[in-house]
Amino acid sequence: MRTEGVAALVGELAARGLSIATAESLTGGALVARLVDIPGASRVVRGGVCTYATDTKASVLSVSRERLELTGPVDAEVAKQMASGARALFGADIALSTTGVAGPGSADGHEAGTVHVACAGPGGALHRLVHIPGDRGAVRAGAVDAALALLREALDGGSFDKGGV
Repeated sequence: MRTEGVAALVGELAARGLSIATAESLTGGALVARLVDIPGASRVVRGGVCTYATDTKASVLSVSRERLELTGPVDAEVAKQMASGARALFGADIALSTTGVAGPGSADGHEAGTVHVACAGPGGALHRLVHIPGDRGAVRAGAVDAALALLREALDGGSFDKGGV
């Protein structure tokens, strides 16, 4: 997503009086960095956490240890729990999460480019599974774009207006 699109998201969050946080794994902080690149982001960004190691997803974000043992970190439910955990951790209205395999090569039985993104808000969580081609950098950048696109979808659908659905 181009800078103008991210600026529009930040502006819309501010106009709606909504705050946002992030929970990241494969993107390593790149998602929150994209948000705070925008002047005025401090009006909406509460914070971000990088839980790169699987055990920190449980200890920091309260992701189910049982789920992590069952599926590993590259999983739809893990992505949703990461977003919900970041929302609670930072006291944010909305939170985005990223988890997946940046590559090169596969991990935990998943091919490089397999990415789960989630967006949690007052009414629950949305999830998308995306497959992003390219090298490690392309996958990580694509994961950030996919998370921001999911936020755009949630805002356009009114899914996360203050007060829930």
